[in-house]
Amino acid sequence: MTKLSKEQKRTRELLLSARAFSRRTMLKSAAAAGAFAAVGPMYVRDAFSSSGELNLLMWSDEFPDPVIPNFEKATGIKVNQTPFSQNEEQINKLQATGGEGFDICQPTANRAPQYRELQVLAPWDTNKLKNMSALIPSMIGNSKSLWTWDDGLYHLPHVWGSEALSFRTDLYKGDLTKLSFGSLWDEEVKGHTQGRGHSFLLGIGLWWDYTGKQPSNRMVDGYKDAETFKKLWDPILKFAIEHKSWVKQFWDSADNTKSGLMENDVWLGQTWDGPPLSLKKEGKPVSYQAPVEGAIVWLDGISLMKSAKNTEQVYEFINYLHTPEVSAQVSDVSNYNPVVTGADALTSEAFKKNFQEAYPGDSLDHVWPWPAEPSWYAEIRSQYVDQFVAA
Repeated sequence: MTKLSKEQKRTRELLLSARAFSRRTMLKSAAAAGAFAAVGPMYVRDAFSSSGELNLLMWSDEFPDPVIPNFEKATGIKVNQTPFSQNEEQINKLQATGGEGFDICQPTANRAPQYRELQVLAPWDTNKLKNMSALIPSMIGNSKSLWTWDDGLYHLPHVWGSEALSFRTDLYKGDLTKLSFGSLWDEEVKGHTQGRGHSFLLGIGLWWDYTGKQPSNRMVDGYKDAETFKKLWDPILKFAIEHKSWVKQFWDSADNTKSGLMENDVWLGQTWDGPPLSLKKEGKPVSYQAPVEGAIVWLDGISLMKSAKNTEQVYEFINYLHTPEVSAQVSDVSNYNPVVTGADALTSEAFKKNFQEAYPGDSLDHVWPWPAEPSWYAEIRSQYVDQFVAA
């Protein structure tokens, strides 16, 4: 197996620990979970007393009901929500506004270099983070390794998830024991696949590295410099353009990921885990599974804006989110994974079952943690994506 970087090793350790749902912890936490479900906001009201508002720039599906309504009812703090669906959309919004109008935003951990260059964030006052010790060590370690800058920590974990393969169980007839990013380009699914432009291209590279067609250190070599990137990505782009007719749609949000599977005749796609697992939990003929190359994993977090006007309310919100009960509630509804110790035991049996089925066998030993992306990488990649999408 290819040697992993320090950040990749830390993320792999995180995932390995996450797959073990402890029965002892589950039994220990059951009473607390039941109490929380019964009284919800009452549980929080004892700890917090505040008012006012906070302005949240947020991933569209990472604060599912009743997480925010419960917080508002318990504290009197109004949460103004501005949703987005892609990191690029969030970055563009912060560039355009200088961060004005928002108190907190939601960067993905591997985008640290880009957000640092924006210069719109402020460090967290860790003395005000009452539940920081409750965070899974490898999760907060991931944030610290990339987001500890000159004067402090700029990122706190919120949820983690993966990008792998989702499929219609009634329409896709491939061998699931051999499911691969290369399966997206099989003749049998021509005209019935979906993905993001850059994800399709990355997936091809990981497939080619796995089969030995184009060794690339699992595509990590492409992060060295622009020349190496182009050397690896030029043949990938050529292949993708030649196979553009395989693509039914390019998704750009959780909603059209779902509509692709349920309404637009998509049989197989490279997608985030949350949308297809939500459909699966609803009983739809949809499933989600890591490919043989390994699922691509990411960590979304929360960062404080330099221009924040409601910092007291922000810290109330963070301390609320970083409790096992609320972290579990976020995960159970969004179908992304919790970052607080003990939260996994408070999730539903359906959530646990879906997690185990998404990462069968030893698939968590072979995940691909998304490396930190320097600005030059994002700019060049967008040029390749534009050529692919426009072809």
